[in-house]
Formats: sequence, C-alpha cells, structure tokens
Amino acid sequence: MEQTLNSMLEAGDLLDHYRVERVVARGGMSTLYRAVDERDGKPVALKVPHPEMEADPVLVERFRREEEIGLELDHPGIVKTYPSQGGARMYMAIEWVEGRLLRSVLNEERTLSTERAVRLTLGICDALDYMHKRGVVHRDLKPENIMISADDQIKLIDFGIAMKEDARRLTYAGSSPLLGTPDYISPEQVKGQRGDQRSDIYALGAMFYEMLTGQPPYVGPNPLAVMNERLLHDPESPRQLNKALTAQLEEILFRALEREPRHRYATALEMAWDLEHQDQVGVDESARKPSFHQRLPKGPRLALYLGMIFGPILLFVLMLVLAKH
Repeated sequence: MEQTLNSMLEAGDLLDHYRVERVVARGGMSTLYRAVDERDGKPVALKVPHPEMEADPVLVERFRREEEIGLELDHPGIVKTYPSQGGARMYMAIEWVEGRLLRSVLNEERTLSTERAVRLTLGICDALDYMHKRGVVHRDLKPENIMISADDQIKLIDFGIAMKEDARRLTYAGSSPLLGTPDYISPEQVKGQRGDQRSDIYALGAMFYEMLTGQPPYVGPNPLAVMNERLLHDPESPRQLNKALTAQLEEILFRALEREPRHRYATALEMAWDLEHQDQVGVDESARKPSFHQRLPKGPRLALYLGMIFGPILLFVLMLVLAKH
C-alpha cells in the first residue's frame, strides 16, 4: 500500500518502487529503513525525514543538499546515493552496507591492534582524499559514521551536515548539526567556524587516537567540558596509554590533532603518506611542547582559568540562542 505523508512507514509499505522491510534507526530529524528495490531485488536504505522536518524550509534544503552531495560521490569507501523519483514523499535512497559500525567494534574490542588501526585509517584517508578533492567536507566524522565490512573495508556514511566548500551557509533550526559531535569536533568548529578539510583530518586523528588507546583524546564530565578542553590543552600522550606505540605513530597523531588548522596535515594524502612511511617520520621529542597551561605566565594563566570556568557557560548560552533561530 502507498504511504501517507504524516505516518511512519511500516513493513510492507511501498515507497515508489521500494518495499519497506523494517526500521533500522530513528534520529532527531529522520528515520532509516531497510527496503528492497522491487525492480532488481537489491536491498537499500531509505532515509525519510520526519513530517515536522519537511515543514522547515531550511531543513528541507539541508536534506536536498545532502542528497546532491551523495549523488556526486562515487568511491568504494563512500556509501552510494541513488537518484529518487521525486514522488509525493521526500526520501533518500542509499546503498545498503553490510558490516558493523566502527563504534560497535570499539565497544567490543576497545583497543585495536596497531596494524588494524593503521589499515582502517588509511582506508578513511583514501575516501577523504577523494571527497576533499571534490570540495566536499564531511564535518561529522565519528565511529558511528564509519561502516566496516568483514574484510575491514570501510565506508563513510551519513552526510547530514556535510558541505561543499563553495556552498552558501545554512542557518539551522537547532544547534546540534552546527556543533557536530563533542569527542571528535575540531577546535575551529567549537568556535563556530564552518571548518574545512582539515577539520575532517582532526576528527580522523581523534578516531585513530581512540583506536590505538581505547579512549578519545579528550574526556570530561560533560560535552561542554570536553569541547572546552580541546581549546586549551594538548591530549594526553598516546604512548602513556599504549606502551606499544612508536614515537613515529605518536607524532602522526599529534600532527593530526594540532589545535591550529595551519599546523595540521593539510590533506588526507599527507597523513596517509606518513602512515605508509612511518620510518621516515621525523620525531624530535625534546621539542614536544609542555601542556598549554604550563607555558603561560601568571597573568594569562589567570585569564585561562577564568575562561575554563565561564567558557562552558557562555558556550551553553550560545547553544540555547542558536536553538531558537
């Protein structure tokens, strides 16, 4: 039976030529279903926005932009998007990917072997290099958005807040899409900037750090504290958390996680090169700077501590203001 606009899809419902099988996940703005293309019997994922989202012109444009970006990308490490027929209901048809989320793998294994972590990171680098050369920035890389097949092939998924670098900025109805995910968001995004391909590299560095150490680079009692921490301090030395790591791998992690974008790897290809030629990565451990707060003189240090107290409060107020626009 055909589905009405204001109701949830159920098993057996038909959306154009896609027959719904089951709900896979429900998010704040859309529901993801597994379905079958009745033309060839292949499984697909259908991303269907909630009715209230369809009533918001800005969110509709965001959804259309996500679909447009997906249709432009054709890479084995990126989930495919299929053209929709533009029927009565808005939806996006996406390649069905078998495998597990990187988040599930990390929850189960916590720390991955160095060889596996490097292999997965190189796969992500390859997909990012393809995207970035086409002007697309993901902006929400995290273990929940990386699918891993049985033979450790990766696919990037969920381009909900991705952008093309030459596209105009959208004003969101809520703050979460703007801010991204606290454990992996780059410092410049915390400051409210759009971010660019180096923001994706930062997020990749954070995931790589977690694969190798069993924890994100920054931890704290709440998301605001975590975001504030990355503006002020370097992450804990990964070699203190995993004694098996080499100085070269630690150097690669630090380069990916530089607070200032200009000090980070400029491209995913640069990071991949270092991962593939670790013996050529220069390391001068005597030049590793002490933590940020230890370098400051007394006056600026006082300002820093005041910022640590009031910064999260101001950021929370900013989030409330953004949520009302």
